[in-house]
Amino acid sequence: MKRLVSLIIGLLAICGLLAYSSSQLERSSGSTGDKVLNLYNWGDYIDPSLLTKFQKETGYHVNVETFDSNEAMYTKINQGGTHYDLAVPSEYMVAKMKRAHLLQPLDKSRLTGWHNFNPQFLNQSFDRGNRYSMPYFWGTLGIIYNDKFVKASQVQHWQDLWSPKFRDQIMLIDSARDIMGMALVTQHQSMNTTDPQKLLAAEKKLNQLAPNVKAIVADEIKMYMAQDEAAIAVDWSGEAAEMLANNHHLHYVVPSEGSNLWIDNLVIPKTAQHYNAIYAFLNFMSKPTNAAQNADYIGYATPNTKAKALLPKSVRDDRQFYPTQTTLDHLQVYRDLSPAKVQLYNDRYLEFKMHH
Repeated sequence: MKRLVSLIIGLLAICGLLAYSSSQLERSSGSTGDKVLNLYNWGDYIDPSLLTKFQKETGYHVNVETFDSNEAMYTKINQGGTHYDLAVPSEYMVAKMKRAHLLQPLDKSRLTGWHNFNPQFLNQSFDRGNRYSMPYFWGTLGIIYNDKFVKASQVQHWQDLWSPKFRDQIMLIDSARDIMGMALVTQHQSMNTTDPQKLLAAEKKLNQLAPNVKAIVADEIKMYMAQDEAAIAVDWSGEAAEMLANNHHLHYVVPSEGSNLWIDNLVIPKTAQHYNAIYAFLNFMSKPTNAAQNADYIGYATPNTKAKALLPKSVRDDRQFYPTQTTLDHLQVYRDLSPAKVQLYNDRYLEFKMHH
């Protein structure tokens, strides 16, 4: 009898362990309980206190899983087996997910804060009419400079980087579209061109920049700039904000002649299940007070006009991260190009890197 009892206890323990493991697996790919919201987001891309506030106000618990690239996010959702209610892709990835039928359209009748958004960040080419996406944060590609080594007047335009005075002083973010795009702008071309001759000309232009390039790097560019390792860098505004916070000698410039405008967005994956929670969260995040709090925490630019008005004057009037309308009008959103067209950019960019 003791042996039988022991066997029963052992079986119950195994069943409990299996149930726990199943619940953990379910949580990792999105819980399917009724009072939850499964958010698939970039790391540290929302103020945690807002999640607590949302839970207290609505009763919905937010499960957050993170990704480190648009491509990783796309792959996981495309493979299936997940139940994410909301994801946060960048603009070109929204277009790709639409084409792959991975998104559900927004029900605008359930959205209460749409009027708070700046029209500048709506109805973009990647999602006309914002049928599938609600803007979350936005930013630019630009120039970071260290005032210990460089005067502001020396680096207001892309072409300034080609000056012989900056020999071996510039760090570039390792991104084909961005660095090729920078060269295209200096030649008055679209950052979305797929003309092989124009891309070849952009490569040749970059080859002329090579003597000035100290290094082509990834995330470590933030550390190098914060430690005065280079006078100038080309990087995104979100990365620049982090650099500036760690070194008061650093400044950020968006060339007025043109640059990239990136927009991160909230979308509903096709396997989403918790619609009441989804729309409660979208409405919560579009409230000006909440959007302003989030922007203050993250340090990126908010597309919510009423939220921007609530930010400190020193922030909302900071032309580094909220450029003038003239500059905004010259920004270009990247289009989602076909793999063959992307390869054109990559090939020309790799040739430049080899030249460097």
